[in-house]
Amino acid sequence: METITEGSWIGRLGLGLAPRELQCVLAVAQGMTAKEIAKLLGIAPGTVEKRLSAAMFKLGVLRRTAMVAEAMKRQIISPLCIVLAGLIAMHAVTGDADPMRRDRRVPERRIAQVRIIRKAESFDLHA
Repeated sequence: METITEGSWIGRLGLGLAPRELQCVLAVAQGMTAKEIAKLLGIAPGTVEKRLSAAMFKLGVLRRTAMVAEAMKRQIISPLCIVLAGLIAMHAVTGDADPMRRDRRVPERRIAQVRIIRKAESFDLHA
């Protein structure tokens, strides 16, 4: 299945929306206005309004926020952070231990040694 990526959102083609409608819905999901979308896509703001109204009709909603929510509910669009979280979870499940990964030790011990040495040096200077 083909996808369209706009900003931090990903949309899936073939689930009821035309490609331009899907691009407009993804832009609305990012919080863009019709004028901003028109500038981004290189089309007139009136055309953007028509694409959005067609998408709202196909999804059976009357408001833009409801359009984004319905598109997410039908899994037509989704934020990339969900995809990234899924990839991270899948990597954790596989159990591959990365040999380059190294846990950091607590640096308290080294700091304490430096303080002891500095105190010893200060005693030597005053003596």
